[in-house]
Amino acid sequence: MHTVAWIELLGLWVLWFAPYFLIAPKVQKRESITVTGPSRLGLLLEVAGIAMLFLFRVDGGPRAGTAVLLCALILGFSAFAMMWTAIAHLGRQFRIQAGLYHDHELVRSGPYGLVRHPIYASLLLMSLVTGLLLTPWPWLLAGIAVYVAGTEIRVHTEEKLLGSRFGEEFAKYKKSVPAYIPLVR
Repeated sequence: MHTVAWIELLGLWVLWFAPYFLIAPKVQKRESITVTGPSRLGLLLEVAGIAMLFLFRVDGGPRAGTAVLLCALILGFSAFAMMWTAIAHLGRQFRIQAGLYHDHELVRSGPYGLVRHPIYASLLLMSLVTGLLLTPWPWLLAGIAVYVAGTEIRVHTEEKLLGSRFGEEFAKYKKSVPAYIPLVR
């Protein structure tokens, strides 16, 4: 049963990364503004939080009960669906570092109608999947806290850029749609 849990976890991570490799634009030769410092710090904290979830594992291998595996599967497929649709709706706006292209558009369709940052939401779901299957509860909470700290830095950086470009339009969007956790403003 532990082997099933590992296969499920690794398969879900492969699925989660698939949209990045299959549909996300990689190199864009367009004029842009990029904020690298805070964006990189946030990304580093997100990766550190997820790494904690993999490194500090429960004794005896992953949790492999049917309920845990089913819950992880549901969360993982939700993360995959959100990631795929987020990248598809972003299209040419997709980028790793916080920034704006000269012709940037404010995307509010698809998963962006549910949360302003669905890629971060999907990565949070994958972090929960990983923690649920592998990580003791105290380390799960610590890893998620580090991930959220990084995400908050990235969200703040991106939203400052979006606010500067889209003004009142972005302010209205921000008031009506939560950042990356549905129902939490």
